[in-house]
Amino acid sequence: MAEQIEFPMRAATRFGLSAPRDVMRQLCDHFVEHCDVIVDGDKARLVAEFGTAILECDDSRMSVQAFGYDESTLSYVKMMVVEHVLEYAPSDKPDIVWRGDGVTGGPLPFFREMRVVGARDVTPNMRRVRLAGEDIARFASGGLHIRLLFPASGLAEISWPTLGADGRIVWPTGAAKLTGRIYTIRSIDVAKGEMDVDFVIHEGDAYPGAGFAVKAKPGDIVGITGPGGGVTPSADWVLLAGDETALPAIGRMLEELPASVQAVVRVEIPDAAEEQRLASAAGLDLAWLHRGEAKAGTTTLLEDAVRGVAIPDDGRSVFVWAGGEHKTFRSLRKYLRGERGLTRQQHMVAAFWRRGFDGDSPEAEEA
Repeated sequence: MAEQIEFPMRAATRFGLSAPRDVMRQLCDHFVEHCDVIVDGDKARLVAEFGTAILECDDSRMSVQAFGYDESTLSYVKMMVVEHVLEYAPSDKPDIVWRGDGVTGGPLPFFREMRVVGARDVTPNMRRVRLAGEDIARFASGGLHIRLLFPASGLAEISWPTLGADGRIVWPTGAAKLTGRIYTIRSIDVAKGEMDVDFVIHEGDAYPGAGFAVKAKPGDIVGITGPGGGVTPSADWVLLAGDETALPAIGRMLEELPASVQAVVRVEIPDAAEEQRLASAAGLDLAWLHRGEAKAGTTTLLEDAVRGVAIPDDGRSVFVWAGGEHKTFRSLRKYLRGERGLTRQQHMVAAFWRRGFDGDSPEAEEA
């Protein structure tokens, strides 16, 4: 396995494990769903869009080389490896220290502090908040989503996360603890240093993002990390499907699709009042699916609509993107892979939330 990789940033670590080969196998089994995995005996290469990791094992240790395009992508590679090593070898407590490029102990390179400059209602249950900050160019590419970090109210000084020696994020604790939720960058203006984020409005303490959006006023402070979570599809024919939580991503992708693309869009919402004007240069086949009095996450409207779309087999390149509740995510992934035979490169299905769980779904994943 050739090891010469042309990346500007590089770091390495070596640590002891009781069963390094087993851990490497579990890492590879997991990441085959998310990136290209190449295994050659006791070596493995994980090739993601944002960087690459090379793993090598002997009887008692694992060596890892991480490669990235900048400090942020290098950090992503470090974290993706370390988090899963600790998950698959919880009793080992390996002493992981990175050497080479990348910050340690300082602010996250993929973090920015933002302030509210405006907010308005898009529909009765969707509120758009405009955020402004410094040096936000990195958020214009590399993914659609960010994690918003909400500080506790009443703090005289806000503490933001830093990077530890093992490459993982060190989060503030106690009264300084932050609450994080994942959202989509609906639009971004790098020149102005501004971005719009849409929030589905819910009531209750379990929805800190909605609470922030409802009360948002100019000058309010929030942190963001990212971006991540996919990009606008590149294909001749695309199907975009989701419930209202996926609507900000669908709206942004439609605006970025060229006129040469045929886009089929299916969106589940409560009623006609939640319909939005979705602009796109692409050829557009749009249907709104009204669930009426049914609660979100309890119908098969979205799955039935996707099954009713004829995916072309006339030589055009195709891509299917879908997002919504966890149960729907599982059904759609099974359908697209099992019944339609789409490859990993031809689809992405994301669980944006899970009925009965607070916050980001503990089993949310992308396919």
